[in-house]
Amino acid sequence: MNKLIIPLIILMAAITRLIPHPPNFTPIIAMGLFGGAYIQNRSLAVIIPIGAMFLSDLILGLHGTVYWVYGSLLLVVLLGMLLVNKVNIKNCILCVLSSAFLFFAITNFGVWITSGYYPKNINGIITCYTLALPFFGNTLAGSLFYSAIMFGGYELVRWKLFESASESNRIS
Repeated sequence: MNKLIIPLIILMAAITRLIPHPPNFTPIIAMGLFGGAYIQNRSLAVIIPIGAMFLSDLILGLHGTVYWVYGSLLLVVLLGMLLVNKVNIKNCILCVLSSAFLFFAITNFGVWITSGYYPKNINGIITCYTLALPFFGNTLAGSLFYSAIMFGGYELVRWKLFESASESNRIS
């Protein structure tokens, strides 16, 4: 059952990228952490979140920093793998915060290095990160929101299924 539910949750999260939302308030980080934490096959743990992201990007459009975004997502999946058998609120929050910062640092470095918007010097990179700060708040909020829904929802379903199975196994 988990082999279907987990990828379905990730795909549904990717679809939410297609509905109107504030800039950077997306499930990208939650998808990576969730896949890393719950998909046992490590190759699939990487392929499923990145594949779901790619499918939504085919609709939204690819961009010049796609390699930086996907590279960041790969690292987020690896961080999610640290959660295997250690999923709890504290660990999830720490991973979300770490992932959001990592994603912010890497993707905005990519913007600075690949775009013509900023000079390739210390002032340019400082300006790039400074102008990106308002988006970091949305990245963090979206990551916390979607992680709570994905991890919390999945654990609730698992708990309910376990509870139902326990009740059906009781001797009357």
